[in-house]
Amino acid sequence: MPLHVPPAPAPALRSVLAALGSPTAVHEAHTPALRSVQGPMTAELPLPVHVLDRLSVSGHASAGRPPRTRLTGWRFLIRSGDRFVAAADTRLTPDGWAFSHFFEGPYVAATERALRQAESLGKSYQPRLLSVPELYMLTLWLHGAVGADASSGLPAAADLLVPLAPAPPGIAAYRPHPVSELLPVLIHRLTPAAPPVPPSLAAPAA
Repeated sequence: MPLHVPPAPAPALRSVLAALGSPTAVHEAHTPALRSVQGPMTAELPLPVHVLDRLSVSGHASAGRPPRTRLTGWRFLIRSGDRFVAAADTRLTPDGWAFSHFFEGPYVAATERALRQAESLGKSYQPRLLSVPELYMLTLWLHGAVGADASSGLPAAADLLVPLAPAPPGIAAYRPHPVSELLPVLIHRLTPAAPPVPPSLAAPAA
């Protein structure tokens, strides 16, 4: 089923389009793929980027409630022709949403792959990105409330988290997991004497 991609704040989109139209901004970006593009580029698939506040056994998650999240930006995939070549992040400033930076690398292709995979799950979701900084981990957060305000809200137990590649050791990339299943594993990863990852979550042996 199609994903319900939330609309980005208009100033965020405008700032990215202005950066794409600026030879200086593109030239100064640490993105060789972006600098080598010939022809027009577009900013597509806006995704709100949420950060999962530090997980701990004494936090909300241990009591059966999801930990808090906070919106840190909006990310756009930059398309040239039939492929995505980079991404652009925006951030909230005292004057509103503003362009932050361009980047390329594995998360661009991983995000595109996870979004395509999500479209085949047979259920409608609102796609978001959820970052777990302590584990250097980024996930595609498939929120079941498709009409919700994309700038707020907590991961519901039935929402899905899809780890993007590169995922932390022992966690399989691109395998969707309910929040209620994956979050306890992430909590244990951040506590002493962490137990092994359950077989249902572990990446298959090479």
